[in-house]
Amino acid sequence: MTTTILNHSYFILDAKEKITIADSFVHRSNKIGTGNGEAKFYLGNDNTELHSFFGERGFHIRGFLLKKDLLRYLEDVKNEYLFPEQEYINKTKLPELWEKRRKKVSELEDIIWFTLEDQIQIQGSRVYVKSSDTAYDLIRELSLPNITYIASLKLLSETDETFYYFRLFVDYFDENHHSIEIQCQEEAIEAEDLPLEQKKQLVSARSGQGKYRKALLEECPFCPITIVADDRLLIASHIKPWVASNDKEKVDPKNGFMLTPTYDFLFDRGFITFTDDKKMNVSPWLSKMTCSRLNLVPDKKYDMLPVEGRTDYLAYHRENIFKK
Repeated sequence: MTTTILNHSYFILDAKEKITIADSFVHRSNKIGTGNGEAKFYLGNDNTELHSFFGERGFHIRGFLLKKDLLRYLEDVKNEYLFPEQEYINKTKLPELWEKRRKKVSELEDIIWFTLEDQIQIQGSRVYVKSSDTAYDLIRELSLPNITYIASLKLLSETDETFYYFRLFVDYFDENHHSIEIQCQEEAIEAEDLPLEQKKQLVSARSGQGKYRKALLEECPFCPITIVADDRLLIASHIKPWVASNDKEKVDPKNGFMLTPTYDFLFDRGFITFTDDKKMNVSPWLSKMTCSRLNLVPDKKYDMLPVEGRTDYLAYHRENIFKK
């Protein structure tokens, strides 16, 4: 698989999928607990998989961040900055910090390079890295702990140089959206001049229940990937997320697929998507091992995928949800 970044083509060697950013790593202004934050970043335990990706112990690698990704991260985490759910020690200052940090990132170059060095002086099985570069410090400054994770693509350039593309993502404790987004949507529905039953159907559609699920099952009585038809094992998954949809889209059966749980999760989180000609796109942010274990094959066609009437929703998913 290849990718183009700022007009340069790279071959994707593999992906390191998820390293959660802990409270101990972030700047004090973002912390939940006590302490000033450590400059060292924990990559994982010393094992073959880690060596295969980053190199043997004592490795020294060159990586980069993209400005557009940092701006996307700040938008994705904005509601936690403005309406914090976690008990940050500087909770009241976070809204102001979001504004300052967004301005700071917007003034950066499109690509921000840095180096990472293995901290081999630390004894034990845990592998840490550190850097003295500005971009590395930026990760510590922007990231909110526990809900932020970092992933990396290992890239091979056209000149046979190896680089590491790092990106910040948000995971709201296994939810895609901050609770305030859901609350605002539900309050807006409650304020509308609609019959009570219609309001209930709009709210229940968020979890794939009610008339939305029934209508979707009538159109899609099985998972088009696994062909499982037991409705106890099928999830009514929105293509355009419920929180991003208007009232009509929230309950439109064309805005959904019936999927078995694993594929529902992959689709909902943007690790897979589909083209209008029924082919699966697989995110480069999944490792080769994960793709192999889940039998995810890029460009594989699923003839039973019901794309008719869903092309606009799928275009939204590819553009806004899929992790490119």
